[in-house]
Amino acid sequence: MTARKLWNAALNEAAYRRSNALGKPVMWGMPVSLGVEPTTACNLRCPMCVSGTRSFTRPVGRMRPELFEKILDEAAPELAYLVFYFQGEPFINPDFTDMVRYAAERNVFVATSTNAHFLDEETAEKTVRSGLGKIVVSLDGLNQESYEKYRVGGNFQTAVNGIRRLVQTKKKLKSETPFVELQFIVFSHNENEIQRVKAFGNGLGADKTVLKTAQIYDFETQAHFVPQNERYSRYQNGKIKSKLENRCRRLWRGAEITWDGKVLPCCFDKNAEHVAGVVPQSSLREIWLHSPEYRQFRQRLLNGRKNIEMCKNCTEGLKTTA
Repeated sequence: MTARKLWNAALNEAAYRRSNALGKPVMWGMPVSLGVEPTTACNLRCPMCVSGTRSFTRPVGRMRPELFEKILDEAAPELAYLVFYFQGEPFINPDFTDMVRYAAERNVFVATSTNAHFLDEETAEKTVRSGLGKIVVSLDGLNQESYEKYRVGGNFQTAVNGIRRLVQTKKKLKSETPFVELQFIVFSHNENEIQRVKAFGNGLGADKTVLKTAQIYDFETQAHFVPQNERYSRYQNGKIKSKLENRCRRLWRGAEITWDGKVLPCCFDKNAEHVAGVVPQSSLREIWLHSPEYRQFRQRLLNGRKNIEMCKNCTEGLKTTA
């Protein structure tokens, strides 16, 4: 963290507090964090993911290095954290590790999320050498049977081998990064494996193993995925446990940028229904600070977060997590 980034973060926090006090949006800093989408393509068919179900209402594609570099050149002086993932499998983009390196060389911490099916020896080495700070690996089952009930089309052993290969490559190159986080989304069909997850992650050499609650979009068709133990569910009687207060730091800390440059207020906007602007048609600074669409969305949230459809399923402010 540089002095400039710390000052920017303080400006954003002050703007957030001021906005809540006034009930009107003000913005003083640039994004502290950004989510950037390498691609919308994915090799799996996960049933509660728009990439997996191929149900996008927006174009499918991959980010070009030129666009990524333009975004980073503008954002990097204030940017502390880059989540280089949104929808899709990042490693499908052939320029992924090169773009990670571009951000890391500009003193930006980069994190991503993967299903680990593309971590062969060459890719594992490129990943470690790229400067990637953190990688979240989804492994929602401890055998092929439970794994493929959600990771449809996936191969449990391929994913496990990918994780091991990445960990071994870190050791070979004597690198502390990327920090490897094993993520286990809890469903009804795998909650019986919870007690063994941490030991399994340790056996693979993961730096951390976490449990994550599942996001349900349609209770009529997807309710069977909800675990019996409410501790591992975001929902109670079919409704999110969060109180949905009319505040959300996400809108004052960072934005989401799709593969084709659309700037969105939040990662819950998976189909890009709330576009605040498009890079490079406008600069990120202009969109973040002055876009009428961005201002209107922030105002809508301050007026009534529960009236925004995508916010109804959001975990922001949800304290009861796994």
